[in-house]
Amino acid sequence: MGQLRDVKKVRLRHLAQAKHDADKIVMLTAYDQPTAAIFDAAGTDLLLVGDSMGNAVLGYGDTLPVTLDDCIRATRAVAAGATRAMVISDLPFGSYEASAEQCFKSAAQLMKAGAQGVKLEGGTAMTAQIRLLSQAGIPVMGHLGFTPQSVNVLSGNRIQGRDQASADHLKQESLQIQRSGAFALVIEMVPAGLAAALTDSLDIPVIGIGAGPDTDGQVLVWTDMAGLTEWTPSFVRRFGQIGQALRTAAADFGSAVRDGTYPDDEHSFQ
Repeated sequence: MGQLRDVKKVRLRHLAQAKHDADKIVMLTAYDQPTAAIFDAAGTDLLLVGDSMGNAVLGYGDTLPVTLDDCIRATRAVAAGATRAMVISDLPFGSYEASAEQCFKSAAQLMKAGAQGVKLEGGTAMTAQIRLLSQAGIPVMGHLGFTPQSVNVLSGNRIQGRDQASADHLKQESLQIQRSGAFALVIEMVPAGLAAALTDSLDIPVIGIGAGPDTDGQVLVWTDMAGLTEWTPSFVRRFGQIGQALRTAAADFGSAVRDGTYPDDEHSFQ
């Protein structure tokens, strides 16, 4: 076990050192205070207030309907539950693409809500945004490979970088993101060999999701990781069965109410 696990508050310098020491970085999504507090106490290094809340908790088919206000509200809640973990908030679709100035205004609102950094999708087209935020003191995490906000352009949830041309493109994009000032990069749904090559070629930490074991860290959507949903992507391992546990608890509560065993004398004021 490396030194990252022992730090009292995760900072950018700790993530850079983890990269240097080959000390794996652990990242999970979170959208509310109780879940954030649980993951923080479990030693999670980074909490991502992801626009994946659209799929995971808001009932949307994808991330596109998620608003900046949604992310701001969730960021406040997650920041209230995080003591050790670094809180990173997604810039949702439509809140940063038009210009660097639009991006800064949106990112500043997330930082005021308690984020310690923001994540945005895209490569070369986002260099002005990344550069301005970095220069303004806002840490930026990039995101390449499958980028959910571009799901319509990418023709669905498809693995990226399988052919040589697209793999070379991802390599160039990742270098451009690093040069622009990003402190880390998420790569999603790319072949494991390509993910390993990208990780080796960059000085900044690379966090994988569906990208094999050789990145500097891993991130999962927590509802997938903990078995809250009936379906999960093929790259996800379920580390719990929270959905079944909640169904059992709700059914037991219903039975106790219906048969009159709850509330009993122990749980009633006398």
